[in-house]
Amino acid sequence: MKIRSIELFKVPPRWLFLKMTTESGLVGWGEPVVEGRADTVAACVREMSEALIGKSAEEIEDTFQMLYRTGFYRGGPVLTSALSGIEQAMWDIKGKAHGMSVYQMLGGKCRDRIQVYRWIGGDHPRDTAAAAKEALSQGYHAVKMNGTDELKWIDDHKKLDETVDRVAAIREAVGDQLGIAVDFHGRVHKTMARLLMKKLEEYDLMFVEEPVLTENEDEFLEFSRTVNIPIATGERNFTRWGFKRMLTRGGVDILQPDVSHCGGILEMRKIAAMAEAFDVAVAPHCPLGPIALAACLQVDFCTPNAFIQEQSLNIHYNAGYDLLKYMENPEVFRYRDGYVDLMSEPGLGIRVDESYVRQMAREGHNWHNPIWRDSDGVIAEW
Repeated sequence: MKIRSIELFKVPPRWLFLKMTTESGLVGWGEPVVEGRADTVAACVREMSEALIGKSAEEIEDTFQMLYRTGFYRGGPVLTSALSGIEQAMWDIKGKAHGMSVYQMLGGKCRDRIQVYRWIGGDHPRDTAAAAKEALSQGYHAVKMNGTDELKWIDDHKKLDETVDRVAAIREAVGDQLGIAVDFHGRVHKTMARLLMKKLEEYDLMFVEEPVLTENEDEFLEFSRTVNIPIATGERNFTRWGFKRMLTRGGVDILQPDVSHCGGILEMRKIAAMAEAFDVAVAPHCPLGPIALAACLQVDFCTPNAFIQEQSLNIHYNAGYDLLKYMENPEVFRYRDGYVDLMSEPGLGIRVDESYVRQMAREGHNWHNPIWRDSDGVIAEW
């Protein structure tokens, strides 16, 4: 089970796939990417690969420790995303070698299915009521939308009222048939966030995501004391150490680790176990491709405090591309009644269409985050 080779494929709309092959010919797939920094992460994977060739693909914990600790500098999105994709591929190989799904190797299933939600409204949220009705007709029971356009530190209350109006329009269109999550996306500074959350209280939101950036996590506890809406965050936190203070300080109700950023499958399971000890739920972040989604689901199926899963079908970032086309067994992501059923195939549970991956890698991508500015020219959070 020694690792023979690692290949990378930069594929549209904004993903990076990793193929790991053992000397015996077993293949595992991972998704190491920082959105908008695919080439940077690819370079990091190539550097890490030098230490992996000839190493057993089964030694997942030891590989994590080696790649995380021996580089001296550790953490951050690039290093841990490169590590995450490598680690996912190792789990995929190990599962295939032993004929087991990853969740079976992590203690076995604790559920038979998990709910997913659908994105609506785009980067600049619009037409949310119509999109919510469409999601309901497709069988979803929950949706998420971006909350605002660009916001200054102190801005016009009219912008906050426009957000409230869009949420109110969803409630008017579908009543309580859909759970609604509103992602502030770190665009909102603490004073405006406090005001906006207060205005949104009456709409019984499923959660507000990243009400402020995680570097301002001191504010989460204050929000939780003054506003009656569950607070979710964590997509920009890395490894269990990046979540430790958040849990001990309090104020966060839902952690959102990303399996392609936080350190991989086992690291996300460890983060979820920490959260469980603090009676905190988990809703993994995943606006990415099929490999990342499969890795998230493997953790969801063996994690009792995971309650809903983000996924990228119909997401605005992927316009013109479909994650299902990269799979030979897309039926595993054809949701029933807003849920994903337990996956049964070994490893990550998906079969990647390698010929299509190689075809799309020739097209590649050069996706970068948009650069936003406030009306006075100051850089704004995207």
